[in-house]
Amino acid sequence: MGLWNIRRWTKPRTKSRYPTPLTAHQLWMVSLGAPVSRDRTASRTTLYPFTRIDDDSARGWLAEQWEITSRGRLAGRLDELSRSGYRARAQHLLGVSPLAWDAALYVDIARCGFGCGMITEAEAWTALKNIVPSVVRTYASWQEYADHYLLGRKVWQDGLRGTSDSSAPAPQAAADAHLRALLDPANRSSPWNLAPWDTISHPDRAR
Repeated sequence: MGLWNIRRWTKPRTKSRYPTPLTAHQLWMVSLGAPVSRDRTASRTTLYPFTRIDDDSARGWLAEQWEITSRGRLAGRLDELSRSGYRARAQHLLGVSPLAWDAALYVDIARCGFGCGMITEAEAWTALKNIVPSVVRTYASWQEYADHYLLGRKVWQDGLRGTSDSSAPAPQAAADAHLRALLDPANRSSPWNLAPWDTISHPDRAR
């Protein structure tokens, strides 16, 4: 095992810093970002984005993938994703507006913003709550959400063709397999099974 991996796995576990389990509503909101979080280091049941405390990775990811290096840039990117995002291009090309793709990215970015200290925990929850109404109005199940996520991903990936980043996206097969695992009713670790779609429509509760 390389030195970098040893250092990563000796970092404190996220639950040692944030031991209180998310409520049902909180887990549902975090789960909107589950399609993006394919890496085994990703946490899908905490607001903090990783299974181990790694603020530098959260900061580096925002800078490298999104050119987000300040609160102002973070707020601007979240606002753009909530208002139009990639779905504006999809609407123009396909006549369909896949909100799920933008919502998943929105949640992922907000969590990383919290993870590196760019925003507070309270601000991160406020950001996640802001995206909930439009998502609930648009979809009736995690299956519908997953279908639109994949559609949005395809439009995004097609837009990268011919650029220097064309080799960056993970293979479509990897995204498909990840979503199948999230939707698999036998997958007890799937946050979508831990927080079914209608969870957000019922009173919040401790888990």
